[in-house]
Amino acid sequence: MMGGMNSNPIRHITVDAHDPLKIAQFWAQVTGYPVDDDSDAEGALLRSPFEQSPGLLFVPVPEDKTVKNRLHLDIQPPTGTRDEFVDAMLSLGATIYEDHRNPDGTGWVTMRDPEGNEFCVERSAGERSAT
Repeated sequence: MMGGMNSNPIRHITVDAHDPLKIAQFWAQVTGYPVDDDSDAEGALLRSPFEQSPGLLFVPVPEDKTVKNRLHLDIQPPTGTRDEFVDAMLSLGATIYEDHRNPDGTGWVTMRDPEGNEFCVERSAGERSAT
């Protein structure tokens, strides 16, 4: 570990995409992060509104996604419930990959964005504090 670091060294989390701008617009809905004005088909950036948090960078690649992601994001809805968030993501073009919801309300849902990248939707902070 490097001594003297005063900031987060991770600048961006980079995602391969067929259509960087389209997939960035999807993830802007997921995260609430704004799409940078300079974004286009050659690369699209979501800038984090939170100090010291990395942005999401989408870069063009020609190949399809073929295997499970080795890295994925766990999303905790900032408002509402996990299930409301899952429904909102479905309306934006996401799909459910694996449903790990339990009868007692715990659990999560593994989803895929419109290009097949996995992400998990967990319970919101409100749901967690209620149980």
